[in-house]
Amino acid sequence: MKVKLAYGREGLEVDLPDERTTVIEPLYPAGLADERAALREAINNPRAGAPLSSLVKRGDTVAISVCDVTRPIPTSRILPVLLKELTRLSPESITILIATGTHRPTSRKELASVLGADILSGFRVVNHECQRKDSLSYLGDTASGIPIWLNREWVESDVRITVGFVEPHFFAGFSGGPKMVAPGLAGLETILQLHSAALIADLNATWGMTVGNPIHDAIREIATSAGVTFSLDVTINRERRITGVYAGDLLAAHGEACEFVASTAMREISRPFEVVVTTNSGYPLDLNLYQAVKGMSAAARVVKSGGSIICAAECSDGIPDHGEYKKLLTSAVGPQELLDKIGSPGFSCQDQWQVQVQAQVQLIAEVFLKSESLTPEEVRAAHLEPVESIEDKVKEVLDKWGPEAKVCVLPEGPQTIPYIRRKQ
Repeated sequence: MKVKLAYGREGLEVDLPDERTTVIEPLYPAGLADERAALREAINNPRAGAPLSSLVKRGDTVAISVCDVTRPIPTSRILPVLLKELTRLSPESITILIATGTHRPTSRKELASVLGADILSGFRVVNHECQRKDSLSYLGDTASGIPIWLNREWVESDVRITVGFVEPHFFAGFSGGPKMVAPGLAGLETILQLHSAALIADLNATWGMTVGNPIHDAIREIATSAGVTFSLDVTINRERRITGVYAGDLLAAHGEACEFVASTAMREISRPFEVVVTTNSGYPLDLNLYQAVKGMSAAARVVKSGGSIICAAECSDGIPDHGEYKKLLTSAVGPQELLDKIGSPGFSCQDQWQVQVQAQVQLIAEVFLKSESLTPEEVRAAHLEPVESIEDKVKEVLDKWGPEAKVCVLPEGPQTIPYIRRKQ
């Protein structure tokens, strides 16, 4: 059985034993026939809330929160339609904020790709910097005690617009919507507590769950603290075509988008698998190992205890070297020591959440990595085992388990939410 894995920009084809392999993919809705028309209709006649035109008046300042380079949302096709609805305002009154969270700044070259050259040259574009305290405003604490520090330009703008992409998320339930504010535009202190070890370890902090998920509950509270004037979320297919547009009220629009994604991404199976081959949905989602943890987490939902996860992620941006993920990951000898360190009293570190999830996965199964951009030494330093040939590793693991062992393949990685059917 030949299967095309989402890997880097080109993909990776693997040949696996037909009679022992199950491929689990999300549904693939067709792209909208006329994206621009659908965007205009949603902006002018949202199913939830008032039209954007009725919320903006001459003289207003506008802040628009958009995704950074690690997300595959077609922002360059969305923003021109949105900005056309703001032509009563001068370009100088509009600021486009790159919702980086704790990620590195998006480079000028990347911004040209993300936004389009015309928008980059015609509007003020600012990378959010979570560690610059002088660029943040304090808005009090959440009900659970998380301090709310948000980008000052966002808070002080008259009109605040989010432009997001909704996909399954491994501990926040779904991306997009309120995540474009927190962690996207939040300060480091806020993000650290929002992604604390205790919250990450909560069983409800998982794929596909928002209400009752302590992380997403806090995200909603933080996002609404300053008020979001208008929200614009999209869903996309593997060709990066827009499949749905959800606009208007932040929470209502996002909730509708989440329902649609759940209907296309949730996949039920009857038993766990000895081997799970996964990806991180290709570029830009597999830009680095930090992001690839999501693909491992998706596989962990359906791997047999003590089984094997083989993750194919190009990691063209490395581990990466920026942030604290690499430093923390390589500070201990293995997953359990990492979890002990993260769970120790008073421990707090940027990117701890990604290390924590990776370590939790590695207590369930051994994890192998196929990456042409990382050296075997780099992969082993991250507590993973490098593989050259996915086919050879699958055969080796199946031989170990015996003739009844089965393989599951998640070609689109975390775009699929597999789950095991509960016994009646």
